[in-house]
Amino acid sequence: MTKKLTVPPLSFTHVGLPSRVVFGAGSLSTLNAEIDRLGARRALVLATPFQKAEGERIAAILGDRYAGLFDRAEMHVPIETAREAREVAKRLGADCAVTVGGGSTTGLGKAIALESSLPILAIPTTYAGSEVTTIYGITEAGQKKTGRDPRVLPKTVIYDPELTLGLPVGMSVTSGMNAIAHAVEGLYAQDASPITDMISEDGIRALAAGLPRVVASPRDRAARSDCLYGAWLCGTALGSVGMALHHKLCHVLGGTWNLPHAETHTIVLPQAISYNAQAAARQLERAGRALGNPNVAQALFDLAAGLGAPMALRDIGMKESELDRAAELAVQSPYYNPRPIERGAIRALLDDAFFGRRPK
Repeated sequence: MTKKLTVPPLSFTHVGLPSRVVFGAGSLSTLNAEIDRLGARRALVLATPFQKAEGERIAAILGDRYAGLFDRAEMHVPIETAREAREVAKRLGADCAVTVGGGSTTGLGKAIALESSLPILAIPTTYAGSEVTTIYGITEAGQKKTGRDPRVLPKTVIYDPELTLGLPVGMSVTSGMNAIAHAVEGLYAQDASPITDMISEDGIRALAAGLPRVVASPRDRAARSDCLYGAWLCGTALGSVGMALHHKLCHVLGGTWNLPHAETHTIVLPQAISYNAQAAARQLERAGRALGNPNVAQALFDLAAGLGAPMALRDIGMKESELDRAAELAVQSPYYNPRPIERGAIRALLDDAFFGRRPK
């Protein structure tokens, strides 16, 4: 006999973040008008070394609003890079930053804004979602420290699906799974609300439907638009709630061993959801609807595996000999989680993630 889940009386607090979103194919054409809306005149463009060409394209559009290009954004935002970028912005007299790319570039913009309050205009070309959150992360001495501060929230986000047409399929998949992770954990966050629940469910649904179409046809504009829309929703959910076990594990693994961000999220997500499945059964029902499978952990694993994503930590640079240390770090200063954090169970979770086992 199936146990009936009890739904508690409705009671919540919801805080909406004050960012401006311009969404649609060709919306990059609004860039200068949006810069003017910020009251800015000299924009520092941020990019990774691999996205220098995109940064130069943005510079050409900015014209006399262009102050310079800093193309050394890195994963996990090393504090040395953040300090260098802050000095460049100050030296050039920039009064805003334009970030083009994914979470690494957005994260660098946030690191600059954290101390200077420089307004950010974000132009995402992946599905990271961090462009609509107040969450920042900076890595110092091998430890990634995260926090929230309203100063780092981009003032404006331009979502142009045309800019994602060239995003490699593998990166599209892992970036999309990273976004789904934000929404799935948002469902059982301590401060979740009916608003964030709806946003999370729709974001998961849009990405779960869009990613297979992107894999089948990478230049499918409708599929790209659906994925970018889903990423916005998933990021918006994360921006309104706290994080739990999945994000803690990924911050430990990424910050300490410099593992690739999106791939780490993709691998850890099904295992973390399996860990919390019973404790958050009611909350995860929405994710089950969005994925078309009530076993959310297995559904996420099968989705990622079916799209050709890496499924094991050993395949992205993690060493088995480091799992004990990872478990120790994961139980230190734990985030809120619906299931108590137990060192032995976390070690077993990491073992499953290391070998890429399908959740039971």
